[in-house]
Amino acid sequence: METEVAYELLSALRVYKDGRVERLRGTATVPPLLDEKTGVQSKDLAISPDSAVSARLYVPRAALGSPLRLPVLVYFHGGRFINYSAWSPTYHNYLNTLVAEANVVAVSVDYRRAPEHPLPVAYDDSWIALKWVAAHSAGNGPEEWLNSHANLEKVFLAGDSAGANIVHNMSIRLGEEKPEGIEVPGAIMVHPYFRGNEPLPLETTEPEKRSLVERSWNIVRKTDIGCDDPLINPTMDPRLSGLGCNRVLICVAEKDVLRHRGWHYKDVLSKSGWAGVAEVMDAPGEDHAFHLFNPTCDSAVNLMKKMVSFIKEGK
Repeated sequence: METEVAYELLSALRVYKDGRVERLRGTATVPPLLDEKTGVQSKDLAISPDSAVSARLYVPRAALGSPLRLPVLVYFHGGRFINYSAWSPTYHNYLNTLVAEANVVAVSVDYRRAPEHPLPVAYDDSWIALKWVAAHSAGNGPEEWLNSHANLEKVFLAGDSAGANIVHNMSIRLGEEKPEGIEVPGAIMVHPYFRGNEPLPLETTEPEKRSLVERSWNIVRKTDIGCDDPLINPTMDPRLSGLGCNRVLICVAEKDVLRHRGWHYKDVLSKSGWAGVAEVMDAPGEDHAFHLFNPTCDSAVNLMKKMVSFIKEGK
């Protein structure tokens, strides 16, 4: 007899009563390789066998034979903390292009996912990855690509959706306990996965979409606070003014149900006493994560250009 379903999350997840988890999207993977189109080389490695944290590293092929040190981009993939991975073709292809355009070394973090590993596991894994990057500051870390090619005085954090949420939470933690040996001048949050128990004035439409976001959160984070948890509602976090970077780029999309939270985050952050500079880039006519699924459209090209210029502006 077929195992009964315990619960489902539309288009994302099915959990059976026997504990089996079936992911309904983002399960495809591709191996690391030399991408001939962009000239970017990638490889996979285990960051911490004890916690099962892994990553895919990307380096422009031309840099492998050069003494030049490049900025580092630490990237966190999206997917509601449930779907996709660092090995997903969606993210692999996007990182190849971003690395080539920005001329950076990238570390795409493969954190453990809910519901098998509910939050804060993904945050803990991501912090382990950041500390692992910092361990290369003296040039004698475990990964030669970082020892030889990384400029750890220019480490940028970036991610989309749930990954952008991770970027925020890593930035909060950097403000409290920055690993020795790295400088993080900037963070990029694309369509950040933020929410609150009470809707903002402009969030009165699309109740079904808002409900789906809230239900997703309640699956990945087992608390009674709901969406006023500071992990998803930064306005509830008294540590916001201590955000551990100098610049933040928040990218939103006009049709995205999360759009107003991105603008609200910018306003609250700017008024918190934080000494940095935050800016918002809007994408008219676009929806959530459009740049990943239609990377050659004009809006996606403009977003890529903005991210690249943000990185190249450095400190």
